[in-house]
Amino acid sequence: MVGVVGNRARAAIMRSQRITGLTPGVIAELVAEIGPLWHERHQAGLASRPRRRAVGAGAKHKLVFVDRLLATLVHLRHGATHDVLACWFGVDRSTITRAIGEIRPLLAMRGCTVAPDVRLRTLAEVIDHLGASGQTGIIDGTEIRVRRPAAGRKDREKFISGKNKQNAVKSMVMSDADGRVVFCSPAEPASCADITHARQLGLVKLLANGPAVEILADAGYQGLGAQTGGRVVTPPHRKFKKNAPDWYEEMHERQRKAHSSRRIRVEHGIAHLKNWRALARHHGRREHMTDIVQAVAGLLSHQQTAMLSGNQRK
Repeated sequence: MVGVVGNRARAAIMRSQRITGLTPGVIAELVAEIGPLWHERHQAGLASRPRRRAVGAGAKHKLVFVDRLLATLVHLRHGATHDVLACWFGVDRSTITRAIGEIRPLLAMRGCTVAPDVRLRTLAEVIDHLGASGQTGIIDGTEIRVRRPAAGRKDREKFISGKNKQNAVKSMVMSDADGRVVFCSPAEPASCADITHARQLGLVKLLANGPAVEILADAGYQGLGAQTGGRVVTPPHRKFKKNAPDWYEEMHERQRKAHSSRRIRVEHGIAHLKNWRALARHHGRREHMTDIVQAVAGLLSHQQTAMLSGNQRK
């Protein structure tokens, strides 16, 4: 396998967290974890079809695995186009496209890291983890703008957000009380309401039959509290729509601010997700959005956990 990017340039990319969004230690862990999986999939793909030559014969890769990983990280972090990355790494555009298509699903399947040896991949695992650790979860929906489907295509209007009136997809993000992302759902068309999306993910059933966990949510999830025995906590309802007494206005505002100050951590987590430009606005295929959202969530949680572990050691 012949590398195109020189060792000095590769080291410079890995050293700068501004380029990849990750520290060198986290990138080294990704290489050790994903490298064998990528090689195994590649070898299985070569052996899965009839061949005239032995496996390993023929043209060699122009990008080593580390360069493929770095190209994917730069693409997710800065939204760099495949053409730009091809010029940077000195290969053809199709090579970059193939590399990102291979690495991105491997990053998405990793799940969110909450401890050096603990990964959460499903919502059920997240609820069990929060119940076992006694932590509070915070949920909120986030929208990512996407391209509008072509004219005449079936269900063209289902991507239009009722809130922003733009074509987008939606994902439910859950963080812990410290704002660390612990779950990011598959992407759904933005016309789906937040509360409907939560029900489709099975949140109501998991909370009703699972451990006693407190989940903070905004007004978009009002109604889940009654269905989950009060485990989903939303902002207080207004009992007076008109001519409310002064004492009630003061009490309601105090309760609303108290709830908002506890729930704001998930907004910080979503802001960190949106720092990855692939989630600011997506110009590619909508079919890839689930892998992109979950890959970024896994990378961000890994970096956040590494930073927390480093601070605790100090």
